[in-house]
Amino acid sequence: MGQREDAVPRARGAAGLKARKSLGQHWLTDPELRDRVVAAAGIEPGDEVLEIGAGPGTLTGELVRLAGRVVAVELDARMLPRLRAAAPGAEIVHGDVMRIDPAVLFPQGGEIVVGNIPYYLTGALVPHLLGREPRPKRLSLVVQREVARRWCGLDGWSLATVAVQTFTEPRLAFELPPEAFEPPPKVTSALAVLEVRERPAVRVPDLDAFFRFVEAVFQFRRKQLRPALARVASLTGEAAGERLAGIGIDPSRRAETLSLGEWEITFLAFHRLS
Repeated sequence: MGQREDAVPRARGAAGLKARKSLGQHWLTDPELRDRVVAAAGIEPGDEVLEIGAGPGTLTGELVRLAGRVVAVELDARMLPRLRAAAPGAEIVHGDVMRIDPAVLFPQGGEIVVGNIPYYLTGALVPHLLGREPRPKRLSLVVQREVARRWCGLDGWSLATVAVQTFTEPRLAFELPPEAFEPPPKVTSALAVLEVRERPAVRVPDLDAFFRFVEAVFQFRRKQLRPALARVASLTGEAAGERLAGIGIDPSRRAETLSLGEWEITFLAFHRLS
């Protein structure tokens, strides 16, 4: 786990510090959009908040004002003095969020996760936060627009869509243009709000096996389901087609067209053979 830092008096922003490309740093500097990001997180006075990639504390000070407790994680040691000064009421953890067990910080779960997430981290972060109990209450994350749309299933389904929607009900709250950040990224960002479900949306005996199955099928995403599932389950194309027809799914469809409920019944029909 990372090392906690005590708060010290207030300082100013990230002026004079150069963003590190290796850390995917793009600091949100637009005050109106900052306020919208904080408001969309739906924080109430008794809430606990985990902020990921707190940077110079652009969001942190507002989070401290609203929440009962804020834990701010930051990997870049250069940011820590500014972060401590911007949010003296926050518990600051210097470390890599992927090496930190959220259950150690929030043993009861139910925290709200907020962050302006480096684009390289989005694929691994959601499974890290949601893969086991106790789970957060809500994730409110600024990510690349294409990632937010994928999580919400707005451009067809992917493995990421299935994973996110198994554990959450996602929505794309609003978009953020490149000029809202310093330095400006080359892509448009979006705020994705993921309301964590009380229990996973698919009822299967083994969630890990379910996700392995979905991942295997998506390796053949350009193929129709009949040949894709024939490969995954070591069946003939005819047998795979008959099994799909038997559960009411057109064998000529592709993986990206399946809903979460259809993934569930497909897994239950094929997983013993895969």
